Amino acid sequence: MNTDFDINALRAIVAGIDLRSFARAATQLGRSQSAISMQLKKLEQQAGSQLLVRKGRTLVLTAAGETLVAYARRIIALNDEAALALGATSTTASVRLGLPQDFFEDVMPATLFEYSRTHPGVHVEVQAGPNHILAEEIRAGRLDVAMTFYPENASGREGYLLGKLPMHWMAHENFVLDCSDARLPLVLFDHLCLFRQSALTALEQANKRWRVAVTTPSLPGIWAALRSHLGIAIRTEHGKPHDIRCVDKTLALPQLPAIALKLLVSSNASPAAQDLSKLLTHETIRLVAPN
Repeated sequence: MNTDFDINALRAIVAGIDLRSFARAATQLGRSQSAISMQLKKLEQQAGSQLLVRKGRTLVLTAAGETLVAYARRIIALNDEAALALGATSTTASVRLGLPQDFFEDVMPATLFEYSRTHPGVHVEVQAGPNHILAEEIRAGRLDVAMTFYPENASGREGYLLGKLPMHWMAHENFVLDCSDARLPLVLFDHLCLFRQSALTALEQANKRWRVAVTTPSLPGIWAALRSHLGIAIRTEHGKPHDIRCVDKTLALPQLPAIALKLLVSSNASPAAQDLSKLLTHETIRLVAPN
């Protein structure tokens, strides 16, 4: 049996999984859906195993499919890097980076600037998102490198510890707490996150009443809500706007723990992605300077 997997077929299955639709994959790759189906069938014949099963309206990977896709990502990345190095292609190799929005103003541009000097032909795709999503994208191979927050004393060997940052209660410099309201107004992300969990845990342990004043999906939304004097949030001091103040002591709020910052790298990361992870580590330690 011929086990020389077709690179185009490997691209098809990876694109279909990443886009969560083989119809969208066909459009992105400029092929018909029937052509994509034939490529998937050929891969299954070569692998000697079923790679995809239908779950509702979507196709999901079997155990064999997950194994093949993991190798496919590495094969595609190395193929594209080799072609780019030899000048044999007009397309660019890609690496995928995930970051919390806290580091979009300094760490990300510094890292990308240095990376572009040593890897001028590589396309970097940047994604922001909640910690658990970024970590899951790394595990699934949909991201190559990510930097995420973890609980201060998180167990497990996942990721490389870059450092720990203290968390603080924050409000606008002109914010005045409404004494007529016994509940502390909070500005939170609209999804579960470590900052949200830490805030609520600290308040409950201190028997302080609270209410959610604003929820938002983005860090700029947090800062905007604080500037509107709508409540108090918790973040690290890194990237804190000049008009936002730490109010831990002035408002006698409960002490918060530190938060760990970790670097995650996919097990299938290409050499180009590995180089990006090294630069990201260097720039993070230089600019964030965690203890």
